[in-house]
Amino acid sequence: MFDAIAPTYERINTLASAGRDRYWRREMVRLARVRADDVLLDLACGTGDVVRAFAKGNPRPCRIIAADFSLSMLKLAAAHPVPGLVLTQADALRLPLAPASVTIVSCAFGIRNFQDLGVGLREICRVLVPGGRAVILEFTVPTMAIFRHLYRFYVEQALPALAWLVSRDRTGAYRYLHKSVLSFQSREETVSSLRSAGFSDVSVYPLSWGIVTIYLASKTGI
Repeated sequence: MFDAIAPTYERINTLASAGRDRYWRREMVRLARVRADDVLLDLACGTGDVVRAFAKGNPRPCRIIAADFSLSMLKLAAAHPVPGLVLTQADALRLPLAPASVTIVSCAFGIRNFQDLGVGLREICRVLVPGGRAVILEFTVPTMAIFRHLYRFYVEQALPALAWLVSRDRTGAYRYLHKSVLSFQSREETVSSLRSAGFSDVSVYPLSWGIVTIYLASKTGI
C-alpha cells in the first residue's frame, strides 16, 4: 500500500495540510534539542522529509539512520542525498540496531501504523541511550467540538478525494488513513503507552488546533 503511494506522498501531504507539514517538521527538530554529537534514527522515514528537516538544522546530528518498511519510499529518500545518512529497510517492531545505539528517535505519522504499538515503542526505547529522546509526531482528533466535526468531515470525505485526484491511487491507502486516524488512541492514552514502554518526562505539544500532536519523551535512566 505505501509503495503504491510513494511517488505522490510528499505532494499530497503538503496539499492536504495546506503546507503546515513543514512547520510541524520544524517543530520536531526544535523540540529534539539536537547536539552535534547526536545519532538520529528517523523511524517510518517515508521519502525522507523529516530527515531533510533535521539535516538543515544547526547543529545537525553527526549521523542519521533512516528506516522504513517500504522500499519504494526509501528509494525516493535516497534521491535526496544527505551527508552522514544511512538508509535501511526495517520493521519497526524488530529494528536491526544494537541496544543504546542512538541518542534521538524521530517518527512522523508512523506509530499509529505499528501492528503492535507497545512492541514498537519498546523497540524505540531499546535502541535509545539512557536519557535519549523520542520525538513523535502523530495525528490527533481535536477536542473542541467545532474543530472535531470539521476535522472528521475533512479526513473522511475531502482528503480521500484530494488524494485520488493527485495520485489516482486505487489501493485505498487514503481511505485507510482516515480510519487509522479516527480510530487511533487518544493523546492521554499515547502518553500512557510511552510511559509503559520505559519513557519518562513525557510532554505533549498539540499543534494546528490539535489536529496533530508532538510527543517528546526521554528514556528512563542516566
